[in-house]
Amino acid sequence: MITKIKKKTNNQIDYKNLEENHLSIQLSLDGFSFCIYNKAVEEFGAIAIYKFEGNTLSPFQHLEMVEELFKKEELLKINYKSVSVSHFNNLVSQVPLPFFEKENLADYLQYSVKVLENDYITYDQLYNSEIVNVYIPFVNINNFFIDCYGSFEFKHSSTIFIEKLLQEFKHATKDCCFINVTGNNFEIAIFTNKKLQLFNCFTFKTKEDFIYYILFTAEQLNLNPEELKVVLLGDIEEKSDLYAILFQYIRNIEFYKPQHFSSFLKETISAHSNFTLLNQI
Repeated sequence: MITKIKKKTNNQIDYKNLEENHLSIQLSLDGFSFCIYNKAVEEFGAIAIYKFEGNTLSPFQHLEMVEELFKKEELLKINYKSVSVSHFNNLVSQVPLPFFEKENLADYLQYSVKVLENDYITYDQLYNSEIVNVYIPFVNINNFFIDCYGSFEFKHSSTIFIEKLLQEFKHATKDCCFINVTGNNFEIAIFTNKKLQLFNCFTFKTKEDFIYYILFTAEQLNLNPEELKVVLLGDIEEKSDLYAILFQYIRNIEFYKPQHFSSFLKETISAHSNFTLLNQI
């Protein structure tokens, strides 16, 4: 079952006549979101967020969900000038560039991910950083996108997440923890001395799970929750249970504030949400 969470279109954008429309897609096992950005007028034309209901999907069921959505969603059928796709899953590991060899991709995942013999493994080299993301994408969905759009660019969502944080906070003087919530998952990235110290992705069922993983991560890095600065992104709001339990243990909390935020998007979503989707333009 597919549930529409949010959808809004900008009546000022002509999708058929303007040639600079870019389609940005974020794909996960339990959801699908996309936005349209027109580079000629530098404005978003649409944003839509869908949730895939049900238990853990098999690759075949996952593809069926995406195909069903494409049959219903007219905005996905347009011939865009460019398309980018981000894959959100926990099938990823970071490798320091000096130790990276593309012939050994499976070796970098074997201690954190269950790798099957026929899994397709690829990698992203992070811009302006000595970090390589090795990961398993949703390859069957990629093949479907090839049929729909021809060529397109794809990355792991954490590649975009880490790259953007490194770019925006390269002059930060304090250690900082970034938490990006997506449904019942969250990414955590910790920067110390202006460099990435740790990235991980967790799945949680309760707010107690959520705070446990955060405090456990801080403990492993010998970070004091009383002093740690936490920046929140994604599906979390100040009035939510997740924020309330986080504030019991960590007081130095703020929401991410983008340097620029579309006036069109302000009417639909929080400025700190959909970070990866909006930054893969």
